[in-house]
Formats: sequence, C-alpha cells, structure tokens
Amino acid sequence: MFLIDQSLIIIWDYPAHLKMLAEYCFEKRQLAKGMKLPKIRTDNGPQFIAKKFAKTCKYLEMKHERIPVKTPNMNAHIESFHSILEEECYGINEFNSYMEAYSIISNYMNYYNRRRRYGSLNYKTPEKYYKVIMSNSASAEPFVA
Repeated sequence: MFLIDQSLIIIWDYPAHLKMLAEYCFEKRQLAKGMKLPKIRTDNGPQFIAKKFAKTCKYLEMKHERIPVKTPNMNAHIESFHSILEEECYGINEFNSYMEAYSIISNYMNYYNRRRRYGSLNYKTPEKYYKVIMSNSASAEPFVA
C-alpha cells in the first residue's frame, strides 16, 4: 500500500498495517490526533472498504473519502505514481522472491523521494521540498490540472 501526500508528491513508506502507516505519516508531517488532519482519498479496494480501515480512520479522527467506482482520474496523483513505479521499477526488474522484490522496491522508493527531481517542485527532490515547506520558508499550493 502506498500513501501519497498530494501537496508534496512524497510517497510515504508502506508498512502493511494501516494504524502503523497512519501514525508514521502523522509523525512525518508533525501532525497529531485532534489537529486538523488532511483527508485520505482512496479507491474502493478491499483494504479501504474494510470495517477495520473505517474503525482506524475514526479512531485517528481522519476523514476518509472514496472516489466513485471507475473514476481513476479522481485519484490522479496515485495513478500517476503507479505508472511511474511500473515504468521505472517493475518494468526493468525481475523479482525471484518476495524479499528481493521488497528490497528493490524499497531502494526505488528511496530514490523516488530523495534523489528524483520534479519540475513541479522547482526541480527539488520531494524530501528537500518537504523540508523547505516544513521550515515555513515556502508554502505548498495544490496543483490542479
């Protein structure tokens, strides 16, 4: 599971347990339960319609928004990321085991967030851009195509 911060284009790490993932993301963005939190937009995959997911969102006081069925354009940021991941990682590697796949994908995620530069972020890496935003020396504006 990948979680994308739409205003910063950072793909957060992807532990399998939702509560751990959410708490990790809160820590990264210096958010806490009770603060105004960003909403989570997902497709209608089984992990997002599960009662446990709804219960965790409620516990963490996160707003969850599901896109309508068959409207991937409503989740364009993550769809774009999946396309990039397919082209730059999955498409050029052959995985012989789960551990090998996990290692290669983890290395790619490190590259994606720490070394890959983006024109939409003033040619900074997502990590550097995030640090600039968090230091309040710039502000992130939503991008609308």
